[in-house]
Amino acid sequence: MIRTSFLAVLLALPASAAEIWVTNEKDDTISVIDIATLEVVRTIPTGERPRGITFSKDYSKVYICASDSDAVQVMDPVTGKILHDLPSGEDPEQFVLHPDDRHLYIANEDDAITTVVDVEERKVVAQIDVGIEPEGMAVSPDGKIAITTSETTNMAHWIDTETNKLFANTLVDSRPRHAEFVKDGAELWVSAEIGGTISVFDVATQAEKAKIAFEVQGVHPDRVQPVGFELTEGDTHAFVALGPSNHVAVVNADSYEVEDYILVGRRVWHMAYSTDKSLLFTTNGVSGDVTVIDVARREAVKTIKVGRFPWGAALRP
Repeated sequence: MIRTSFLAVLLALPASAAEIWVTNEKDDTISVIDIATLEVVRTIPTGERPRGITFSKDYSKVYICASDSDAVQVMDPVTGKILHDLPSGEDPEQFVLHPDDRHLYIANEDDAITTVVDVEERKVVAQIDVGIEPEGMAVSPDGKIAITTSETTNMAHWIDTETNKLFANTLVDSRPRHAEFVKDGAELWVSAEIGGTISVFDVATQAEKAKIAFEVQGVHPDRVQPVGFELTEGDTHAFVALGPSNHVAVVNADSYEVEDYILVGRRVWHMAYSTDKSLLFTTNGVSGDVTVIDVARREAVKTIKVGRFPWGAALRP
């Protein structure tokens, strides 16, 4: 009877639990958080200084920017084994996978280039000159446009993915860090860390249509530094990581007005949603932890200790 009951319980469990994967810059590891228990269940070694992280469309592979190893590593997420390295150019920091699931667009901070890698053939297919210290990367939903942001040049560079040529450059505020296409690709949002703003562009014209600024009560303006951000279901609101202010802002994506601020860990960098977008996980670099935010309530509900200097985050459903 006990054996039969135990088998029934096993059969009732899902084949795999959804996870949040967090890169730890100083430990050269990934912390894997089980979303059901909100606990770290695995710690996986990587190359040196892992930062950007993303999964293939079928989640059978995970790509990791091992910045100080000058490589993009390809890992089997089941075993945690590094399958191979991809040629990435020097100091890869962030990247984005094209909707074709085949081409990675990689920001090479030290070389002022964007490298395009074919992940199947494991070869570089293009290197595109961009501004100084490129970091942020985005690709439009239709796959026709790639964006690189350059921290020192203070620009978003617009790349035609068919020709791998620049077709526009738009100025943003100081030290742009992160970029996302929103509203089905109609808008491009770019965060400026030192400028303290997010610039909103009309994709059809590349014209700036709005600028979002932040003001956290009791926090000096110099510490309000927007970096990563994530949009809610339907792109109605954005949650914006505000760096050393230790807050996440909630922005109305239609009016571009800030509606709320949420206190999280120290120096919040990037974020990832749970599968149903009910929970948001923030990487807090200085405090070495992840804050779990209840999206509907706009409240921090738990802190999870991970490795040293957590940076990137990605969902594995």
